[in-house]
Amino acid sequence: MEKRRMEIVSKKSKRVTIDIIPGHFATNHSHINYYIDMTKVRCTQAMAARAGRVLASKYVNTAQVDTIITMDGCEMIGGFMAAELSNNGVGAVNGKKPIAVIRPDVNINGQMVFPDNIQPMVWNKNVVLLVASATTGKTINRSSEAIKYYGGNIVGISAIFSNSEISMDGKEIDSIFKREDLPNYSTYKFEECPDCKNMRKIDAIVSSSGYTKI
Repeated sequence: MEKRRMEIVSKKSKRVTIDIIPGHFATNHSHINYYIDMTKVRCTQAMAARAGRVLASKYVNTAQVDTIITMDGCEMIGGFMAAELSNNGVGAVNGKKPIAVIRPDVNINGQMVFPDNIQPMVWNKNVVLLVASATTGKTINRSSEAIKYYGGNIVGISAIFSNSEISMDGKEIDSIFKREDLPNYSTYKFEECPDCKNMRKIDAIVSSSGYTKI
């Protein structure tokens, strides 16, 4: 499977890349024809720093940001986003401002929860939601509902990769990589997957942290 790996370079920064592997993959919400490997951009300091700067550029001169809520192992990117936003550059609206970077817990029912000591960083705060991948939009929708429940005001949604430019509730999704960057990228409901209909074996189960071959 790994022999099919290809590198994709971001149109926003030639120094930010992801790898993709074509095949038949299953997630919690859908079947997809590419595994998108974000290991380098999430886990290496230099790449995460570049990604953080790219994503921060959306908000530097336009949005007051108090908190970045990270999902899917994007904490390091969130930290670099916060550092870039708090720089006191020309036109910066968050210059020298302390910006919180937090990660929610997920309870046994799959619900996103914030511990009591973290809740003040969400309540009445301007929040940017940062996810690794927005494929079906369900993760963003569930996260947005939780943030609103805890009193947060979502001023932006950012992603490394997004299959859509608009969330289910109509908010813009700013991403480093888009659907058109991946040749013939497709996502299907389980019952509509053409590979399943053709009895093609699933290559791997995909989660927010990686993949497991089966």
